[in-house]
Amino acid sequence: MRTSWRCLMLLALCISLPACFGQQPAGLPATVELLRDVEYGKGGDRALKLHILRPKSAPKEAMPVLVWIHGGGWQAGSKDSGLGRLVKYAERGYFCASIEYRFSKEAVFPAQIEDSKCAIRFLRAKAKEYNLDPERIGVWGSSAGGHLVALLGTSASVKELEGQGGWQDQSNRVQAVCDFCGPADFLKWADSAHPAVVALFGGKVKEKAELAAKASPVTHISKDTPPFLIVHGDEDKVVPLDQSESLNAALKKAGIDVTLHVVKGGGHGFGGPEIDKLVADFFDKHLNKAK
Repeated sequence: MRTSWRCLMLLALCISLPACFGQQPAGLPATVELLRDVEYGKGGDRALKLHILRPKSAPKEAMPVLVWIHGGGWQAGSKDSGLGRLVKYAERGYFCASIEYRFSKEAVFPAQIEDSKCAIRFLRAKAKEYNLDPERIGVWGSSAGGHLVALLGTSASVKELEGQGGWQDQSNRVQAVCDFCGPADFLKWADSAHPAVVALFGGKVKEKAELAAKASPVTHISKDTPPFLIVHGDEDKVVPLDQSESLNAALKKAGIDVTLHVVKGGGHGFGGPEIDKLVADFFDKHLNKAK
């Protein structure tokens, strides 16, 4: 029975991928430029890459930055999946990037957050070259990607999660976080034997409690944590809603600007005009001076 239940959870995760993580656009607007597979650093002994979407005619002022981190249980997914979500922001003057990171079958945690932090450092190091504003960087992700963007938001000063992927002289701090249905407190997740979580840590949470605590965004919240928008479905069968509720409560307790939007009837995947506007308004408020 336990094996069947785990298979069901993985099946639900796979089914939710297209809805939760977006689709690669069939064609780009004439006003947007796509740069594929730009190397941003090293993950172990291999190159890590990201896609860039930006306005073809760069504005005179430095652009705000929006980075997408895909989901897939830290073991699947593609940076291609972020392009559909980002193109409309590039049309509006954002510099956008969708990144890859090492999967758990290649390297256990903290490899995934080390790679994510490296991408932020790379973009900050290239600010002049790309005409972007290093003090207006936002991150957005779903499921496993939601976990990684939340951890980026709370752990900027945590040296043991920094990694050695490159651009070590740069900050990995971000200025806004949008977290769709991401795990936030592994020690409180009742499903500590979830196969994707076991693969992430190289063992069950109870066996890897110290590592699980380091991986939990709630662990690292401080007065310097940036604003958060958290979106979660109340019928999510993969990542429980109480994960986002715990993160929301911890951020509020620390005095952080946070909004939790619960999607009524939403599972591990949602969208639509209301969600799109909520996200756009959030990033415009915190990043886009030209809104």
